[in-house]
Amino acid sequence: MSGSIKTDYFTSEQELAARFAKAMGHPVRIAILELLNSQACCYHGDMADELPVAKSTLSQHLNELKEAGLIQGEITPPSTKYCINRENFNLAKTLLNKVLN
Repeated sequence: MSGSIKTDYFTSEQELAARFAKAMGHPVRIAILELLNSQACCYHGDMADELPVAKSTLSQHLNELKEAGLIQGEITPPSTKYCINRENFNLAKTLLNKVLN
């Protein structure tokens, strides 16, 4: 089979673990998760002050983590408040721990 992947070969757990791993595949995203995990919530503006990236770049990283379900956002103008999605964060820990053990 050149270039094709059997989609029914992988379990939903494997696909989800890969999605979480892909979303965490950048040091800025790891730093975001560590920052959010260390407190109840964090505003986007605060993170831009804490991390060495431009606000637009930070926004892209936040969107990737949000799309993967690892964080959730709440719009409170003029900022967006981001928090860890505890259920998915714990699921990611479980799935990735299973892969790494």
